[in-house]
Amino acid sequence: MPRGRYALHDPHDHTPLADEHFQCAPGPSGWRYVSQLTAPDGDHLGSVDLTLDALGRPLRLELHAGSWQVRGAALDGVTWVRTDPTGTHATEGNVRAQAFTGSSPAFLVATARLLRLTPSAAATRVRLVAFTDPVLAPRTVDQSWALVDRETHPTDNGPLIVDAYQVTALDTGEQHTVHLAGDVVLSAPGVELEDLDSPPSDLG
Repeated sequence: MPRGRYALHDPHDHTPLADEHFQCAPGPSGWRYVSQLTAPDGDHLGSVDLTLDALGRPLRLELHAGSWQVRGAALDGVTWVRTDPTGTHATEGNVRAQAFTGSSPAFLVATARLLRLTPSAAATRVRLVAFTDPVLAPRTVDQSWALVDRETHPTDNGPLIVDAYQVTALDTGEQHTVHLAGDVVLSAPGVELEDLDSPPSDLG
């Protein structure tokens, strides 16, 4: 069960945004990731709780940011309820998308798990609902994912397989690279793995 810390920063000017203290593990249903986010000054910013089923679909999602909260799942596409800071108004949403995304590295692992790409496969298009900080506003995004490289590195705990994905935002054409090892993000725009106390889990 990997535990560790990601440092999140603005991918353009590298301003520190948050530390995300996480743990994740395969389970009976698929995979679960939980984390707490703290600001650079130590203040609590929010939390992430994501459970995937065996096929990589979001079985349950719960996000907190400030006083905002989102609960969602794969249902007729993806369905969610977003609650405002006062708790008096809840808005429901549903989009014919395949999964959710957001600023947490958990969503990169989840998308890769959902697509199950191979190095020889063509790029695959995926529609996601992104919850944008700091108020968890929903936005539908279309991306293209391709597994462009797979390397095996020897370690004291056995071989470590590192996958490099090329991710393209289809609305802007902007491309970036995401490096994953099992269920841990090694690097991605705005994401640096700072601490990891046990090897990544192999999600198969």
